[in-house]
Amino acid sequence: MRIFVAVLIMVVSAWSASADEGADTVSRLDRLYDELREADPEDWQEIEARIHQAESRTGSAAMDLLFARGRKALEAGEYVTAVEHLTALTELAPEFAEGWNARATAFFLMDEYGLAVADIERVLALNPRHFGALAGLGTILEETGNPQGALRAYRAALAIHPYLEQVNEAVNRLRKTVEGTDL
Repeated sequence: MRIFVAVLIMVVSAWSASADEGADTVSRLDRLYDELREADPEDWQEIEARIHQAESRTGSAAMDLLFARGRKALEAGEYVTAVEHLTALTELAPEFAEGWNARATAFFLMDEYGLAVADIERVLALNPRHFGALAGLGTILEETGNPQGALRAYRAALAIHPYLEQVNEAVNRLRKTVEGTDL
């Protein structure tokens, strides 16, 4: 019985530490997103890198391995393999937004826009400030003939991260199409 109690105490302690770490990560991300929105043109890249680093932590060595394998396959153009690894990740760690985002990217690169949008919706449910997912959604909407929706998604991404150059260009391009030009 004492062994059971000792194991239970260790599990609860580890869980509490993990919950505290998760709360610290959320608080740190809140600060980073605020800093990014207010950043000077010369400072945003470092802040963006810190956001990506914080969002890429699963909290589990096994999940980190699946994520790394999925990203490696994605970078190698092995999209089916990437989807396999990332599907395992999303099943085992459904609250990890970056797993869904990486799989959405793989689906997008496979021209599976419906599946990509479904994963982007999951990313945004987990992390509404995910500017990469919003920009990806804008790209898909633009490519599928929905310039109004694309413009809304791009503007939402820019509200979070005003220094996304390609997104700024897309907004300028689509604004003329959707809103017309002033006389």
